[in-house]
Amino acid sequence: MNRWFVVSTKSRAEHMAFAHLDRQGFEVYLPRFLKRRKHARRVDTVAAPLFPRYIFVKMDPAQVRWRAIRSTVGVVDLVGYGDSPTAVPEGVIEEIQRRENEAGMVSPQIAYMFKPGDSVCVNSGAFDDVNGIFECANDDARVVVLLDLLGRKVKVHVPTEAIRAAS
Repeated sequence: MNRWFVVSTKSRAEHMAFAHLDRQGFEVYLPRFLKRRKHARRVDTVAAPLFPRYIFVKMDPAQVRWRAIRSTVGVVDLVGYGDSPTAVPEGVIEEIQRRENEAGMVSPQIAYMFKPGDSVCVNSGAFDDVNGIFECANDDARVVVLLDLLGRKVKVHVPTEAIRAAS
């Protein structure tokens, strides 16, 4: 039975491993999302792996010579216990694929990642590196964060990709 398995790749070699596994005839999946990147006072949006250093391969280990995956260019190993790979639970990859837009990019759903009251950090814009409290998501693109500014709590609406879990 074909199942999805996780392949660990070398740093920034997800696309290379994807291409080589695809060329070998494996069904491969590399979920990507649009990431905001700041460089030299310029902000742009680029496609980035949703799970850096990981891609997924669909196979039946009983029918396929899966050990060949380990020696593929860009691949480090298959994720698993001992000598055998561990399958991804049913429905996980399908749920990620369901969240893809028409361009094939996964829309990160911050609203499901944070609960009201969770500590978050704003990672871009005027409030860069300011810690706050996640309040709610007001639509697909923006969230409400409570920031402690000048001794009082202020509600700020920021893009969903502009927050991360506070460390």
